[in-house]
Amino acid sequence: MSLFARIFLLNAVVLVAAAALLVFGPATVSTPALLREVLVLAAGLAVMLIANALLIRVGLAPLGRLTRAMTTIDLLKPGPRLQAKGHGEIAELITTFNSMIDRLEAERGYSSAIALSAQESERRRVAQELHDEVGQSLTAVLLGLKRVADQSPPEVREELVQVQETTRSTLDEIRRIARRLRPGVLEELGLVSALKSLTTEITTQTDLTVKRSFDKSLPRLDAETELVVYRVAQEGLTNTVRHAGAGKVELSLKARTSHVELRLRDDGKGIGTSPEGAGIRGMRERALLVGAELAVGPAEPGGTEVRLVVKAATG
Repeated sequence: MSLFARIFLLNAVVLVAAAALLVFGPATVSTPALLREVLVLAAGLAVMLIANALLIRVGLAPLGRLTRAMTTIDLLKPGPRLQAKGHGEIAELITTFNSMIDRLEAERGYSSAIALSAQESERRRVAQELHDEVGQSLTAVLLGLKRVADQSPPEVREELVQVQETTRSTLDEIRRIARRLRPGVLEELGLVSALKSLTTEITTQTDLTVKRSFDKSLPRLDAETELVVYRVAQEGLTNTVRHAGAGKVELSLKARTSHVELRLRDDGKGIGTSPEGAGIRGMRERALLVGAELAVGPAEPGGTEVRLVVKAATG
């Protein structure tokens, strides 16, 4: 039955019931109408309106659930689908909406996979150029400066030594950027070694204290999942350094039944009610890419906690 037919039928039932009550009931109206008769008619009209409102409310209740779902849905936070309750067009509308969300999530996942793959390829290319071309050029400059400094008079040698130190610092910074763009340790030594290298770099360059806890026996993860875990940890630590105002952070990697759990917890000011930025949304996109569960929220007794649960590789 269509939505129009259902609303029409509900109104018709109420009106027919009222007409039958007037025809077969004791209620009559004289001319001119008496006060008692007016009160009876007013009470009957009120009952009709209330009954009509309740019946329509019940019939359109599924549309209210659908409206709330439309205003709160987030493709980066998949949730259970609405149950197709109701009749006729309402159930069909909810089913169509669920199908649309499934299609949008699939298309977004496909687009995100392409974008993230292109991003990682570009990162590898830039890191390779920084390491091979810029790094080698600066190394040659350092060697040339050293040769010139050895042959220069003492009053010029000191300035050349300062230029050497500036060049060496620049070379170290370029190598650090290249490592962040392309985690070579992850490909060569594995996830745990890459996370250790990442935290060591963070503690060396900042005042943040990192407490690490890694299980010795972890389920095997495929290369794409390891990269997602590493990038989430990297983004979480970067957010902690830039925004949290924290002095300590705990990073753990634990084995679960057929899963691996990454947990990052700091003692900073927390995220409060501020909207999620590009960093957190990027982490959510990466998590969806490998079917992982990501939760970002307040920690106890204060600060922020990032929790990522990924599936272990099969076979």
